[in-house]
Amino acid sequence: MLAGDMLRRSAQRFPRKAAIVCGGDRFSYAELEARANMLANALLALGLPKGSKIAMLSRNLADYGTVFFGVARTGYVLVNVSVLYAPDELTFVLNKADADVLIFDAIFAEKVAAVRADTPRIRTFVSLGAAPDIAGSRTLDDFIKDAPATAPKVQIAETDPFCMTYTGGTTGRPKGVLCSHRARDITAHTVMVEENIDERDVVAIVTPLFHVAALNIMFQPAILAGATCVFITRWSAQAFMDAAAEHGITAGFMVPTQASTLVRDPAFDAGKLRTWRKLSFAGAPMPDWVQRELKARLPNLLLTQIYGQSEMGVIAVLRDWYLPEKLGAVGRQPYNVDIAVVDPQGRPVKPGELGEIVSRGDNLMLEYYNEPEQTRAFFKLGDGWGWSGDVGTIDEDGFVTLVDRSKDMIISGGENVYPKEIENALYEHPAVAECAVFGVPDDKFGEVPIAYVALKDGQTVDEQTLIDHCATLLARFKRPRSIKFVEDFPKTPIGKIQKNILREPYWKAREKKI
Repeated sequence: MLAGDMLRRSAQRFPRKAAIVCGGDRFSYAELEARANMLANALLALGLPKGSKIAMLSRNLADYGTVFFGVARTGYVLVNVSVLYAPDELTFVLNKADADVLIFDAIFAEKVAAVRADTPRIRTFVSLGAAPDIAGSRTLDDFIKDAPATAPKVQIAETDPFCMTYTGGTTGRPKGVLCSHRARDITAHTVMVEENIDERDVVAIVTPLFHVAALNIMFQPAILAGATCVFITRWSAQAFMDAAAEHGITAGFMVPTQASTLVRDPAFDAGKLRTWRKLSFAGAPMPDWVQRELKARLPNLLLTQIYGQSEMGVIAVLRDWYLPEKLGAVGRQPYNVDIAVVDPQGRPVKPGELGEIVSRGDNLMLEYYNEPEQTRAFFKLGDGWGWSGDVGTIDEDGFVTLVDRSKDMIISGGENVYPKEIENALYEHPAVAECAVFGVPDDKFGEVPIAYVALKDGQTVDEQTLIDHCATLLARFKRPRSIKFVEDFPKTPIGKIQKNILREPYWKAREKKI
């Protein structure tokens, strides 16, 4: 299926039903279908060659749906750009992606103006909202006003590139993950089936749409099913509860940080969440205490853990009914995806043995755009399997447990130490809300683990108590050597703690000494 067909078919089935609700904006399926066609025709009128890149820089606004499905009908590639980029990062991504058009949220007009001179390839600027003071730019409504609302006649194959998301928020310069229509179709179907999303659902979109977590794990499946999407432009626990009460939200995706914020909110109101039945989460490990709190306060809420990557889509799912037996696992492969846990030569490991998680199939990306060496490293054996960089185990039932990122492994005194093991031990302490463990230089052992910890509201605990707590659960060489208490962590837009930012000063100091 082509990505544009997801909307087309639902518009045929549910033309008058609300497809997107965002604040005071509301598009029915028929309206969204027409608006997407108008944008597609307006873009095609620019005369760009097939495969041209259309960049999108926006918060969660109703017209994100217009742009997503409009570009899907052109044969062009939609480049989803983080709104958190500084001008230097934005310039890098727009140039690296070979963007020809930039569609942007008017609130970011100043940022766009700052990069315009350094992105000469972009000739067309289209704003969502009020016309900004940027010469030559047009509002979206003005850009599409004369375009027909009928679907354009463009030859597009499922294997054609469609969507590019930039990843690498935790390490280095971002890389463009280029995916086909088919890859996005597989992910949408995976989520719709595995999370039981159907046309009766009202789905909350609370993570940024420029990231695959919202765009591909929630928005596309919801449109495919004919559900109603409620976009929350600015996340807060209160905004989510208010939206749930107003619109009768039944399903949603959150990163663990959001779920933790919700259950810790002093104004938590189970009554406002009475219609909420389905929560999926991914992006980072969900602490067990958060899952227990959610189940205790909202007994009818079903939790579904998603494991995947921008490069692979969804590759493992853990459904609510496998808890608590499989608590700690990230799930097993869904019905339409292949995964395995293998040794460095690509041979499947035995149950319980460590290996790297790999996946094969049309769910995988086409390439890292303009990054041939990194693409070859991802498909490193050339046999169709993509290598995740994640270390894990698989049990006899096919359930995968994620141990850690291979690059995050600490080698301390010749012993392999996985930070996630230490983080899991820390989460067993009732005072710990969030934590991050990483390796720092050590003259004797090469590197040793340390932990950064944020405590739950009203909780107190000292450093030695937490170290002693870890020592009762872990081998001596795995215990953190020191603990730093923090109020919050630097995070990516989907809530992953940016360990590279925490780790970097320690290793820079080491380099200065050398």
